[in-house]
Amino acid sequence: MIRPELRAELIRYREALVGAGIILLGLWWAWGSLGLITWMGLALAGFGAVILWSGLRRARIRSAHGGVGVVQIDERQVTYLAPVGGGFASLDDLRLIEIAKDRAGLSVWRFHQPGNVLVVPARAEGAEAIFDALTALSGADIAAAIRAVNTPPADTVVIWGRAVVKLH
Repeated sequence: MIRPELRAELIRYREALVGAGIILLGLWWAWGSLGLITWMGLALAGFGAVILWSGLRRARIRSAHGGVGVVQIDERQVTYLAPVGGGFASLDDLRLIEIAKDRAGLSVWRFHQPGNVLVVPARAEGAEAIFDALTALSGADIAAAIRAVNTPPADTVVIWGRAVVKLH
């Protein structure tokens, strides 16, 4: 009954739609009531606004699926399972995270660690979980990562880099 394109967009924005519904419920309570219920309705509307904001942000992160492999994040480790080129990268050992364009013109994550570079397609199943892992790294440019994943960059975009400490 619902076109597949519309269904995909509704699923993508489901959290934002729930937030909008909570805002409407809270405003309805606040508009039609007096006293304590009015304040509870305004508080509920504020809670809905937070959910709406978070849902819109997550909707921007959710990219198309269909890439090769599966990404898993577990205890500060990014694991990429693929038929060819899989591997893992520990967030504690990383030196640099960047997003670039691969040969097919699609965005890929590059996790640089000593002696190894893990390359993960941005369209791999579960790749949106990488954004949650980035929040553990201070100074990570999540907004740039969202832009680079959604629109493949012409040049390499550095998302995060470890500060180099020089000892004299």
